[in-house]
Amino acid sequence: MELHFQTEGRGDPLIILHGLLGSLDNWRTVSGQLAGHCQVVAVDLRNHGLSPHSPEMDYALMAEDLGELLDRLGFARVGLLGHSMGGKVAMEFALSHPGRVERIIVADIAPRAYPPHHGPIFEALLAVDLAAASTRQQVEAALAPSLPDRALRQFLLKGLTRRPDGVLAWKFNLGAIRDHYEKLCAALPEGRLCPAPALFLRGGASDYVRDEDIDPIHRAFPQARFRTLPSAGHWLHVEAAGEFIQLVLEELQAAATPRLDAKP
Repeated sequence: MELHFQTEGRGDPLIILHGLLGSLDNWRTVSGQLAGHCQVVAVDLRNHGLSPHSPEMDYALMAEDLGELLDRLGFARVGLLGHSMGGKVAMEFALSHPGRVERIIVADIAPRAYPPHHGPIFEALLAVDLAAASTRQQVEAALAPSLPDRALRQFLLKGLTRRPDGVLAWKFNLGAIRDHYEKLCAALPEGRLCPAPALFLRGGASDYVRDEDIDPIHRAFPQARFRTLPSAGHWLHVEAAGEFIQLVLEELQAAATPRLDAKP
C-alpha cells in the first residue's frame, strides 16, 4: 500500500506515526520543531488521513505498509517515533525488522493488550448524518451530546473533509477501523527482540504505560529507557508539547553524538 506522507528537514530520517483516528496533520507542530535536526517523514497510516482505505487492518499489515514506504524512499535504516496506535505500529515494525531501526521513541503505549474503550466514539461518529450537514459546526453540534469533551471533538473534526461533490465525509475509514478494533487493542506477539536504543515516554496523568509494563517492554527492547511527563495525559505531545519536543530532541542529539569508545 502506498502510504501518504510529508517530509521536511534534512539529515537522518525520523518517521512519525500518529494514533487512532488521527493523521499526520496532528503532528505538524512537532514535525516542524524536529525538522531543524533531522529529516522528518510524517505518515498517514492505512485507513487514516490521505492514505488508501482497505477492508483489512492489523499491526502486521501496517508494519508491512511502513516497510514498503521505507523501500520507496530508499531508507535502509530509520528512527521511529509513534504515539498510541502509531507507537504499536513502530514497535511491531522494530520487532519484525530490527535491522532497519536505528532507534525508537514510543509515546504512551505498551505492547500489551488494552481494553476497548472507543466504542462510544465510534457510535457517535457513525450516528452523524454527514449528508445532511453542510458545515463543520453542524457536525460538532451533532457530536456534542454524545461526546461532551470539546478537545476530543476538535481532534475528531480534524478528520473531516469535503468531497468533490460538496458532501462532508470522514477521511478515516471508520467502518474498517471499527470492524478491526479488537485487533488494534490486542497485544503484540511476544518472543521477539529489538536491540536498538528505545525511549518510552509516558504521561504522568495517563495509565497507558504502567509500572508493571516496564519488565515486558525490557524483554522486547533491552535498551528501553523511560521518561515521564508529569503534567501530561495520554496526548502528551499536545498537553506538554514543549517538554515532549525537548525529550525527543535530546534523544536525537544523543544519537548524533559519537561514543568515546567508538572505533574509528
